[in-house]
Amino acid sequence: MIRNALLAGGIAMGYAVQISVPGMPFGYTELFLSLWIMLSIGRVVAGGPLEATPALFRLATFWLILTFALGVGAIVGLLTTAVLDLSAPIHDIMAYMLLASVTCLAAAEPDAHRQLRRTAWWAIGIVNACFVFQLALGWGWIHQSGVNPWFWDRFTGWSENPNQLALYCALFGPLTLHLATTTSSPWGRLFGFSSLVLTVYVGRLTRSDAYLVTSVLTGLIFLGLRVRTWLTTGDKGSVSRQVAVLLMLGFLPLAMSMTPHVLRDLSSVENFAKSLSKGRGGEETVETAELRVRLWGNAVYKGVTSASLGLGPGPHVDRPSVYYRQFLPEPFEAHNTILDLYTQGGLIALLALFWIVGSAAMSAWRAKLDALFALVVAIMIYGFPHLIIRHPIVWFGLTLCLVAGTPRAVWATSSETSRDLG
Repeated sequence: MIRNALLAGGIAMGYAVQISVPGMPFGYTELFLSLWIMLSIGRVVAGGPLEATPALFRLATFWLILTFALGVGAIVGLLTTAVLDLSAPIHDIMAYMLLASVTCLAAAEPDAHRQLRRTAWWAIGIVNACFVFQLALGWGWIHQSGVNPWFWDRFTGWSENPNQLALYCALFGPLTLHLATTTSSPWGRLFGFSSLVLTVYVGRLTRSDAYLVTSVLTGLIFLGLRVRTWLTTGDKGSVSRQVAVLLMLGFLPLAMSMTPHVLRDLSSVENFAKSLSKGRGGEETVETAELRVRLWGNAVYKGVTSASLGLGPGPHVDRPSVYYRQFLPEPFEAHNTILDLYTQGGLIALLALFWIVGSAAMSAWRAKLDALFALVVAIMIYGFPHLIIRHPIVWFGLTLCLVAGTPRAVWATSSETSRDLG
């Protein structure tokens, strides 16, 4: 239970950049995940069992390929560019190491699916408590030193910017929906759907159009998958069907009303970039959209000129310091998961990312876990205009899909083996 709570805390507070452990240079996410890793390694050293599943094999393979690609990219970057600041590459390396350890250890847990499901329930509870506290901050009911919960009229809570908080709302929504529609407990369903309402409310307070686009599209996909499940299973009287019908009745009119807005935003790269930009006025929104398109173009140029081998961890896109005088000449992120990873690890890293995300989607699809498949879709949609590969919630969601959609272990170790044979 303690390890589940620690892992859940590290996942649920990944956006809380404005708060940190007192007297320490790191945040609560790094603390919780590090403690969980140490406890998990300690359990193995003490003779605890490990299980090898296809999910563990896929995750380990992905991180090995990514490590190789980033290593090659780092060599290319050292030979072709001048390194101005090592803090950003070191930050990326530490984040990748932490996430690789968490995902592989979690997938190697005995009965990993049940353990991750428990962790997910813990994470939803922690998220609810944190959201309520942050809303109290936002409405001025309480005060917390060093925290500004608003960026103009956009709610940020403990995050550095509204888009970070919106990412967690966009992904915790499908995760909560998965738990609520697959539990047999009436209280669990009530808690899950109540949490979903709170998550949607906070997500809309961020005023993120990326969150809106992601929520509408994933919601429509989930409803379509529920119809597929009813037609193939014939389970017309189940509680999950009745709940999904209620969701459809409430969500479908909203989704239909928002679909023209979403399609308009996707009609061109420039319009899509503009729809993902928020400013205090139209002129600032246009400038931000132009900046985003320029960053994407420069990221493609950087990747191609590195012979599609990448330039190593860290940001590599040029900041337009002449047009935006407030920016320094240091490298900048492309604000696109695909392009940022392309500049870091080249085509190899990009293919590895497509493979692991596709594997997670296929695992959820084959297992007919509709909300988890929608979760993978949400990751793909939100990752297009933002760099999200370093966030724990992304990898927890992918790991949960991989574990939930694959068979139990093909082998066990330590005392588990003797018990099974006995």
